[in-house]
This record gives sequence, structure tokens and C-alpha cells, in this order.
Amino acid sequence: ELGIRIPRPLGHGPSRFIPEKETIQVGKEDATMHTLFAESFATLGRLDNVTLVMVFHPQYLESFLKTQHYLLQMDGPLPLHYRHYIGIMAAARHQCSYLVNLHVNDFLHVGGDPKWLNGLENAPQKLQNLGELNKMLAHRPWLITKEHIEQLLKTEENSWSLAELIHAVVLLTHYHSLASFTFGCGISPEIDCEGGHTFRPPSVSNYCICDIANGYHGVDEIHASPAGSIPVSSTESVCEVEALMEKMKQLQECRDEEEASQEEMATRFEREKRESMFVCSSEDEESAATRDVSRHFEDTSYGYKDFSRHGMHVPTFRVQDYSWEDHGYSLVNRLYPDVGQLLDEKFHIAYNLTYNTMAMHKDVDTSMLRRAIWNYIHCMFGIRYDDYDYGEINQLLDRSFKVYIKTVVCTPEKTTKRMYDSFWRQFEHSEKVHVNLLLVEARMQAELLYALRAITRYMT
Repeated sequence: ELGIRIPRPLGHGPSRFIPEKETIQVGKEDATMHTLFAESFATLGRLDNVTLVMVFHPQYLESFLKTQHYLLQMDGPLPLHYRHYIGIMAAARHQCSYLVNLHVNDFLHVGGDPKWLNGLENAPQKLQNLGELNKMLAHRPWLITKEHIEQLLKTEENSWSLAELIHAVVLLTHYHSLASFTFGCGISPEIDCEGGHTFRPPSVSNYCICDIANGYHGVDEIHASPAGSIPVSSTESVCEVEALMEKMKQLQECRDEEEASQEEMATRFEREKRESMFVCSSEDEESAATRDVSRHFEDTSYGYKDFSRHGMHVPTFRVQDYSWEDHGYSLVNRLYPDVGQLLDEKFHIAYNLTYNTMAMHKDVDTSMLRRAIWNYIHCMFGIRYDDYDYGEINQLLDRSFKVYIKTVVCTPEKTTKRMYDSFWRQFEHSEKVHVNLLLVEARMQAELLYALRAITRYMT
């Protein structure tokens, strides 16, 4: 009546993939979660939807918030506005407008120059120089060489120091992988963000204006279970879980009986690496970057390409020669104190996190499955563990699951609800979110390994 346009939420809950009633409701959380919500609110000035989905796994969320807070707000080599701008550059590479919008606000809040937001060409040359590294880390990290590092460290007045570069690399990898989580869990924008609300007037006959303010969506509720979800009989899904558990048991027995030779293990890795190229990472056509987000990076046509395509051979990255534990961790900790420790803790929590359950089954050792997921992601990046039998991956990860993994890790912006629904159909949403945590951390570590190895080679 007063002519005021009232925003109404477009989404139902923090995720488009997880029904609102199955997420953790604010106000019904336990004491641990309440503390985490308070921390997140104090740090970000809001309780964002990423936190509301991640809280399925409080131990991980605590480590994640601590790391992100340190990277963005504590003492470090880079000024605060640079940190948020690098976050924008990284999220934009995957067209993740959700993260871009959050950091645009933060960038302005800490005194960043609004002109930089008109496009990367308006930012200082020093940040523009980071564009190439951002692009390669996001899409083809195996191409990074010590020459790329040298260019950044030796460009006269716009040069980066080693400590600044480590800070930038950790921020870039953090936001590339957080974009994977955002798309992989179908995170919805908050009501006050772009894409999070509509001003369409409600049908007054259905409910009154005060309902809108209280988040009741009336007519829209009938759309709460979107089309595209795959109906499946519960017997079929139960069989899926039973079959997966049976395979794990058989593989354990085979392990105990005989061990494959080193040559055979190497052959199986190459076979899996080759096969991973034929897993299509998307159901959709190429999605063009929107002008709004693409102005924050150069070379918009550059994207993920399998490393063995077009006769190009990328040497296998052997973890025995350069690993996070023995090399990357100490390099990061030396140049950016405490961050190595924080990242290490986060990797360990994601990799070892277990509640010993699988769907409706309890007291299950899931370590074999978690390792297969982690190593499959590293295999897609050309990273090999000499002591792992890559034959296990094909036994444990079916095709629809591999499609989901590859899409979320390599081209997250193409993830659909159908893909999310089509793998592990009998599993809890919290278990699928757990899968996404593994994907996020394995991806981040893979990118870091290539960047840190190049920095180490430059230094030596």
C-alpha cells in the first residue's frame, strides 16, 4: 500500500539440492553448533548458507572457519583489500557469482577501490599479473612451471615477494575449491544477495504480507521438490549400498591375500588416468561466463582440458618425489607462519572424518572408500601414490559418481541437481556433503602441490 517493494526469498533453505527440512535448523542446533554459528556470524557479519550446510560436520566447519578467518583477517603478507580481490578473481574463474558477490561487499567494506570492480584491467598491474596463475591453477595446474613463478617474482616495480605469493596461492586454491563446494552442494544465495530474492508481488488471496516477512512462501511451496530428481525404488538403492559394502569386503580380502607388483600398480594408475578422460564432466552445453563475473578475469575461453588430450603428455606427479607432508607443508609454514599448520589440520580432518556409517549401516570402516575418492581426484590431476592400487577405484566408484566428482572438481559451474541425486541414492544428505568436503580438500591439495613444487624449483 505504501509502494514499498518487499523482497521475498527465491530459495527454500540454504541449498537447492537438500530439502530445507533436512538441513540443520537455526535455533535447534546443539551447543557445539551454536558456538560455530556465533563464530561464523562474528567473522563474516552474517550466518551464510555455506556455514549452514557445512555444519553437518562441525569438526570440519570449525577448522574451515579458523583457516578462512586467518587467511582473510589476521596478520599476513597481503593487505586486506588485496585478499578479497584475489577471492573475487578466483571465484570468478568458475563463474561463482555467490562467492564473487560476498567478496565484492567485503572488498568495499575494507576500503577497496570501487573502480577495480569494473574489471581486472582497472586493478593494479601487480594483481593483473596474477591472472595467468589464477587461470592455470583453476583449470590446468599441471602446466605451472618455475618460469611462471619467476615472472611474478621478477617483474620490477610490480613484483611479488615469496611470502606474498604463497599467501596469494593459498587464497586462489581456497576459493577455487570453495566454488566446488558451493556448486556441489547447490548453495542458494541469501535473501539479500543477487539471485536470492524476487520483488514479484504475492497473490494476496493466498496469504498476507506479514507471512512474506516471516519467510512463508505460500504458493511456491508446491515447487519445493524440483523436477529432475530421479525416482528410484528403495529396494534398488538398498541393493546399491549392499553391493558397495560387499565390494569393500572383497577388496580387503584380496589385499590380505596378495599384493600387486610395482609395475602392475603403475599400469593400473595409467589406465585409471586414461579412463578419467572419458568421464564426461557435464550433461550441459558449454555455459558462457556472464559479463558480470567474467570482467574479473582474462581469457574467458580458457577452461579445463584433460591433460593427456591432443597428444600432450604430462609427466606423472609422484607424491614420493614431492608431497604435502614432506615438502609443501614446511614451505608454506616457513613463508606464511601458521597457515601450513591450519591447512594440514583441515586436510587431515576431511580425509579422516568418519562416523563409521554407510546409509543405514553402522560400524562400517569407510577408510577404503574415502581413500578411493581422494586418490581418484588426485589421479585426474596426474598425481600418483606408489603404494595405492588404482584398480580399487573402478570397483568402488560407479560411473554416475565419477561424473559427479569430475564435474564438481573440474567444472563445478556445470553441476546439476540431477547429478547430485543420481549417486549414492540411499545415502544421507550429510554423507553427500561429506563427499563434497573430500572433493574440496583433495582438489585444493592437488592445486597447491603443483604451485608449491614450481615455487620450490624456482628457489633451488
